[in-house]
Amino acid sequence: MSVILKEKIASRVAWKGSELARREDWIYRLSEASVAALDQALNAVQQRGLAFPGFTRADFPIPDFLAEEIRGFADELENGRGFIVIRGLPAERYTEDELSILYYGLGLHMGTPVTQNERGDLLGRVTNVGDLNKKTTRVYETNAYLPYHTDLSDVVGLLSIRKAKSGGLSSLVSAAAIYNEILEKYPEYMGLFYRPIYFAHLGEALPSLSPIFSQHEGKLACRYLRKYIELGQELRGLQLSRVEVEAFNLFDTLIHDQEFRLDMMMEPGDMQFCNNYVVMHSRTHFEDHEDLAQRRKLLRLWLKMPNARTLAPEFPGRNGIPARDMAGA
Repeated sequence: MSVILKEKIASRVAWKGSELARREDWIYRLSEASVAALDQALNAVQQRGLAFPGFTRADFPIPDFLAEEIRGFADELENGRGFIVIRGLPAERYTEDELSILYYGLGLHMGTPVTQNERGDLLGRVTNVGDLNKKTTRVYETNAYLPYHTDLSDVVGLLSIRKAKSGGLSSLVSAAAIYNEILEKYPEYMGLFYRPIYFAHLGEALPSLSPIFSQHEGKLACRYLRKYIELGQELRGLQLSRVEVEAFNLFDTLIHDQEFRLDMMMEPGDMQFCNNYVVMHSRTHFEDHEDLAQRRKLLRLWLKMPNARTLAPEFPGRNGIPARDMAGA
């Protein structure tokens, strides 16, 4: 077990949604020059007869000023608040194939796209096409509420193509702010959050051990999804103890508190990037259109980042790598 951090985190990563909701300095607005540069990169890919995912970073050339902006995005994700919203891409101007090229190309300049599932998808299509009555249906393929969680990559990105008829707010929570609250008011539970517990879906056939909080080389990392914790115990033939249930109930109460969460409606063309080690994300239930062509749709990107923090050995499953392979990653 890593050493428990016993001092509150004072950096910008420990933000509260209630405070950020009154400001907009977490929104970066693309300039006309940046949009024009992305258009030129898109044209370069198309002129070579290439399409997603069959092109490289070199095939999607961008000018130095945009490359510098992207380095700033990466720094904000690792050393700032841990998330950024980029606004100003005119989504209505492009086809979905062109948006795939644009978003993937941007990802290539920010980091390295990694696969998101066993199919090897480098871009996920987040849309309401699944059947909730089937156990194999993933929640993101439906219009149901998506619980707060973190993904198995350094960074997760979303590009909004279409909004729902109503609802479908994106919601973010700072893991560091939750950490500070627990440390200050409920320190008796902190040891439980550092103790490895079985999680389902960490890239293994059977649940793997991972802590919820891990402090390593001066930086906090967090992993949480209550459903996967409960499933992990079930598949391992274990039961959560009374104090563990109390601890997770507290965690859930805090991450749903309006003081901590930042809710936003992602407009078409909006891009949201989150550091999975410091920001948990969620989505509210939504009402969708009957016409499949009009339904809410986003593109999802998982990135391995060149400036990502080092993780403790007991915090497995990075960038889609199964827990058993982490020692050599």
